[in-house]
Amino acid sequence: MNFYTNTHPYYCGIDLHTRLLYVCIIDNENNILVHEKIDDSPEKLLALLSPYVGNIVVGVECMHCWYWVSDFCELHNIDFILGHALYMKAIYAGKTKNDKIDALKIAKLIRGGNFPLAHAYSKEHRSIRDALRRRTHIMRMSAQLKAHVASTISQYNLPALETRLNLQNSPDRQKMHHFFPDEAVQKSMDLNLNIISTMVHELYKIEHYVKTQAQTHNARDLHILKSFPGIGKILALTILYEVGDIQRFPSVQKFASYSRLVKCKAESAGKSYGTQGNKIGNAHLKWAFSEAAVLYLKGNDNAKRYLANLQKRMSKAKALSALAHKIGRCIYFMLKNQQVFDEERFLNG
Repeated sequence: MNFYTNTHPYYCGIDLHTRLLYVCIIDNENNILVHEKIDDSPEKLLALLSPYVGNIVVGVECMHCWYWVSDFCELHNIDFILGHALYMKAIYAGKTKNDKIDALKIAKLIRGGNFPLAHAYSKEHRSIRDALRRRTHIMRMSAQLKAHVASTISQYNLPALETRLNLQNSPDRQKMHHFFPDEAVQKSMDLNLNIISTMVHELYKIEHYVKTQAQTHNARDLHILKSFPGIGKILALTILYEVGDIQRFPSVQKFASYSRLVKCKAESAGKSYGTQGNKIGNAHLKWAFSEAAVLYLKGNDNAKRYLANLQKRMSKAKALSALAHKIGRCIYFMLKNQQVFDEERFLNG
C-alpha cells in the first residue's frame, strides 16, 4: 500500500458521484474552508478551487467517473491523486456514512498522509486500454454463447461436434444453421450463431484499430512482448496497455504484486491466517500472464520439462501459477531493459 505524503497548504477531498460532487477543502490546521455539494460541472468545481489553485491537491476515490476530474485538474495545473477503493476503509468503517462525511474523511486522509494511492492512468492511452477491456468482456459473452450451443447438442443427445469445428469461423457457423432437427431449437441456436457472427466482425475491427495505435506509439515494446513464445497479438496488447509505463514500478516485486501473481500472507502473533488481498491488483494482467503460461507450454518440450520439475514440489495448479509468476517477472525485465526473450536464461534463471 502506497500513501500520498506530500504536504500542501490546502487539501481537497471530493466524494464523487455520476451527477454530483461533495467537495471539502481543509487547511493545514484542519480548518474546514469549503464543504459544499455541487453538480458535476467543471465550471462550478473551478469556482470553488480557484482561490487555492497552485496550493492545493485534489483527491477522489477510484470509481468509474474519475476520468473527467483528472483531466480537469491536468487542464488547470492542479495536483490530482486517485485513491485506491479497496484500501480506503476509513470511509466505510464509520458509524455514520454520508456524502458530506465522506468528503471530509478523504480530505483528512490526504492531510494526514494516509491517503492510499491508485494509479491514475494517463489520458493519452486510457481510451485504448478501455477498448481492450471491452473486447475481453465481449469475448467472454461470445464464449458463453458457444458453450450454450455445445450444451444444447448434449441436451438433445445429438452427435458431438467435430473436434476441429470452431464457431469463431464463418464456414463452421454455417454448418450449424441446419444441425438441429427441431425447428424451434434451430431458431434458438440461429440467434446465438448470428450474435456470434456480429461479435466476431466487430471484434476484428477493434483489434485492428488497437494494434494500429500500438504500432504508432510504442511499436518497440509491442515487438519485445511478442518475442515471448505464447504471447500473441491480444496478450501483448493487453499487457502493453495495462502496464502503461513500466518505469512506474520501482521493483519486480511491486510489479508481481500489482499483477496478482503473488499471494500475501496474513499473520499475527506468530500465527498464519492464510492469505488476503487476493482481489487487490490488476485482474487483466493476472489473466494475461495465466494465459501466457498455458500457451507457452504448447509444443515446447523444454517448458514442459520445467513444469514437470515444478510439479515434483507442488501440485499442477500451483506449478502453473509459479510459471505465470516467472513469466511476469521475465516480462518486467524485458520491458525494463528493452530486451527480447531469451529462453535459455529464462529456464535456467
